[in-house]
Amino acid sequence: MIWLHFLIYVALSALFILNAGALDTFIAAVYEHAVILPNTTETPVLKEDALVLMNRNIDILEKAVKLAAKQGAHIIVTPEDGIYGWIFTRESIYPYLEDIPDPKENWIPCKNSQRFGHTPVQKRLSCLAKDNSIYIVANIGDKKLCNASDTQCPPDGRYQYNTNVVFDSEGKLVARYHKYNLFAPEIQFDFPKESEFVSFQTPFGKFGIFTCFDIFSHDPAVVVVDEYQVDSVLYPTAWYNTLPLLSAAPFHSAWARAMRINLLAVNTHNTSMHMTGSGIYTPEAVKVYHYDMETESGQLMLAELKSRPSQEPTYPAAVDWSAYAKSIKPFLSKQLNFPGMIYFDVFTFIELEEKTGNYTVCQKGLCCHLTYKMSEKRIDEVYALGAFDGLPTVEGQYYLQICTLLKCQTTERPTCGEPMGSAFTEFEEFSLSGTFDTSYVFPQVVLSGSQLAPETQYEVSRDGRLRSRSGAPLPVLVLALYGRVFEKDPPRLGQGPGKLQ
Repeated sequence: MIWLHFLIYVALSALFILNAGALDTFIAAVYEHAVILPNTTETPVLKEDALVLMNRNIDILEKAVKLAAKQGAHIIVTPEDGIYGWIFTRESIYPYLEDIPDPKENWIPCKNSQRFGHTPVQKRLSCLAKDNSIYIVANIGDKKLCNASDTQCPPDGRYQYNTNVVFDSEGKLVARYHKYNLFAPEIQFDFPKESEFVSFQTPFGKFGIFTCFDIFSHDPAVVVVDEYQVDSVLYPTAWYNTLPLLSAAPFHSAWARAMRINLLAVNTHNTSMHMTGSGIYTPEAVKVYHYDMETESGQLMLAELKSRPSQEPTYPAAVDWSAYAKSIKPFLSKQLNFPGMIYFDVFTFIELEEKTGNYTVCQKGLCCHLTYKMSEKRIDEVYALGAFDGLPTVEGQYYLQICTLLKCQTTERPTCGEPMGSAFTEFEEFSLSGTFDTSYVFPQVVLSGSQLAPETQYEVSRDGRLRSRSGAPLPVLVLALYGRVFEKDPPRLGQGPGKLQ
């Protein structure tokens, strides 16, 4: 009996200590990094030369880490491909890879770097975390040997993974995530046989982690949030901005809002590749973001976040995205619909011909409703309401339902859906909704210059309307309700050398 009481005492003491160390808020940092890229070659460089390049990038990241730590940051996230770039073949990436062990090994590379072979990059990241008492999130490459007993083993006898690592403030490896949804050009990497759902606890909440193209898929993105009940998501990306619907900051902030989660999203910075757009987002607001197509400089951002947003009184209620749209009759119009292309996909559009009006446009089972009022109807700008219900033509087979109001590139209808950067038409009122077949809808309000609209000037109602609030008229570039219907996704096909069929 005495022994039982002792065990209970130890358990309660440990729980007390854990709770006593818990933080209600924390300082998050992300660093958009202008990556120093290797020379393009199909011939592998020497490992020593690969390490020189990686250390040049880590030199820059080190300055950001130290600056963030001095400003009180508890965690800093760096971008996908941020240590060696992305221009590789399967062979040429190999000198940049290290063996990254399972975090269950309880390993601090800074103290024992040779335990899992030659791991200079992991050692340096570990020491950076330890010496600055900060969690560090980085994206590097993992290698794992395999043989003929594994029927899916690539011909060269190894798996190569696009990998996120997290080192805690003592330098210990606490998380490792292998990217599951590879983007089509990532021929240098394999994906794991099963999606990994990675989460870990900290004194400032529970974190999940995944990478770039993963955000479009149910596994791991939705599972980590809905089933693992994380408070915040760490999200390194190398995101190629594709207007009008897939620019980094608008989509990522919309994802955080719809999933009701903190999102620490950080992009690489390369204007020639249209890569920029990083931020720290919460369920209620954009805390800070950065979009810069003018310079080639990196950018550090910090913000204070609630450690456990779902426990806050301001935590937003769930949205029924089709409630309003399915409760009203379609608005009738004498205008004819017309087709338009957004990134190779055929949308059904209707032009906004008046200063104020109500429109409905439908495609297949999706109907999109818009009520709006412009300050004036300009003759040099054309806007259209569009609907898309189906599978994209290129870069992934994921089922979409999208309602969007957008400015056309010119006054000619065939340009509706083409990228555009500025808008002068101001909307005093708008309300956009759709008859969605999914609860996963991501709301975007993008203003002229690809800037995000302040939350004080728009809202998402519980019945699924993206609508303006009373205030200053907005120079709207794009409104969008971007829905993902995971149930209609086709069976997943593999990518890369170790693909699954």
